Amino acid sequence: MARRLLRPVLRSALFTAGLALAGGVAAAGWGLPRALGGSPAALRASAPGGFRNTEPPTPLPPGTVRRAVRDVRRRAVGRPVRPIPLARSEFGPAGELAATWFGHASVLLEVDGRRVLSDPVWGERASPSRLIGPRRLHPAPVPLADLPALDAVVISHDHYDHLDLTTVRALRDDPRHRDAPFVVPLGIGAHLRAWGVPEDRIVELGWGGSVEVAGLTLTCAEARHFSGRGLARDTTLWSSWVVAGPRHRVYVGGDTGYTAAFARAGERHGPFDLTVLPIGAYADLWPDIHMNPEESVRAHGDLRGGALLPVHWATFNLGFHPWSEPISRLRAAAETAGIPLLLPVPGGRIDVLDPPGADDWWSAPAGN
Repeated sequence: MARRLLRPVLRSALFTAGLALAGGVAAAGWGLPRALGGSPAALRASAPGGFRNTEPPTPLPPGTVRRAVRDVRRRAVGRPVRPIPLARSEFGPAGELAATWFGHASVLLEVDGRRVLSDPVWGERASPSRLIGPRRLHPAPVPLADLPALDAVVISHDHYDHLDLTTVRALRDDPRHRDAPFVVPLGIGAHLRAWGVPEDRIVELGWGGSVEVAGLTLTCAEARHFSGRGLARDTTLWSSWVVAGPRHRVYVGGDTGYTAAFARAGERHGPFDLTVLPIGAYADLWPDIHMNPEESVRAHGDLRGGALLPVHWATFNLGFHPWSEPISRLRAAAETAGIPLLLPVPGGRIDVLDPPGADDWWSAPAGN
């Protein structure tokens, strides 16, 4: 009984790395209260009973909590020992199929001559506070002001490492992006409205919903995760995204555990020229909300993917594994499965149709 009672508390508290505490501090006036987003009443309006995953949670084996307590003491292994190399890409006209990874889950996609920015986070901390919460392990490689004009911004869910107040405000106010809507899962519009994003730039979708933007079809796809920017959880929906143009298709995983929904998305929307899938911040304590690298390879196969761009690692220390472990494990699993990987330095742009060779740039920061 005690373990069953502790399970949701530990999952939430450890996974968010103190973000609930940060939210409380911010609300008390120490940080940025506005970063918490929409009011509880506004959030409840989208789904009075909250949102749920379609698959039941995986039972935790005996000893998981004890190992988690041990792992908390090892969090320092999630930081590189030397600076992370960065690239600063120059942007010309949008290409046929290209991707620029800015770190964590922030990716600029070029699909059939259009540009979509996914989960942009340029803030210093994945937190509502300036004082506490996970801090970036490397600077943003490209200033927001240097991004090219966008056709759309897509958000996967409302956690602080995927939805950032300062970044949203900058994109809201930049005249180059004034025609770019924020395409988001249900409920996240309440956060955007609280931050002054105009109503005509907010598109909220449930799983399976689609919208046409600048010749692209953006489809909200099922993911396996949770949401919440304070103590209340699951008041907004979480999702992956399908970005489909006339010639090319991209699947953006966002933040998700492994789910049977990948195979359904592969059948319904695939095959995909590119999958952008999370590989980091996994732990035995939360097997359903973050994939490990081997699960990401399996998901890529379910999606009928071509090339795979790994994300959700390198930028924030949100798990208990060594900093470079996700990419090392992914490379081994992808080689066995025969999957081509795109492995840019943060800030690096890759032409998916003509990718360069990859070196193990992560070895030096890891101290290997």
